[in-house]
Amino acid sequence: MSFAKFFEYAAEGIDAFGVSIIVLGMVIASIRYLIRKSSKGPDGFESYRKELGRTLLLALEFLVAADIIRTVAIEPTLESIAILAVLILIRTFMSTTLELEITGYWPWQKERKSTKESPTANQ
Repeated sequence: MSFAKFFEYAAEGIDAFGVSIIVLGMVIASIRYLIRKSSKGPDGFESYRKELGRTLLLALEFLVAADIIRTVAIEPTLESIAILAVLILIRTFMSTTLELEITGYWPWQKERKSTKESPTANQ
């Protein structure tokens, strides 16, 4: 097996794993939501949205990794690197907005949030 073929299979496997994370995460989150909805407790829609968002964030990391492997190890041309840069920009934007949706804070604000909530921060 050649070097390029090995990394092509690795990238395809990581892509498939990323997609399976999306599918399984959506199924599990949906089942949990339906269970919460059928009980007499609160609706749980916000929890459902957060679970879906976390699923997508995790899957995006794997999909970006597969794109990087594919571009760097298999086809390192200027065109493929430019395409990779655009894909990473789009996925970074998606990750940032998903993080904002899930937590209510921008990713760079997490440090301030945890510092404000910490009882030792005021000492």
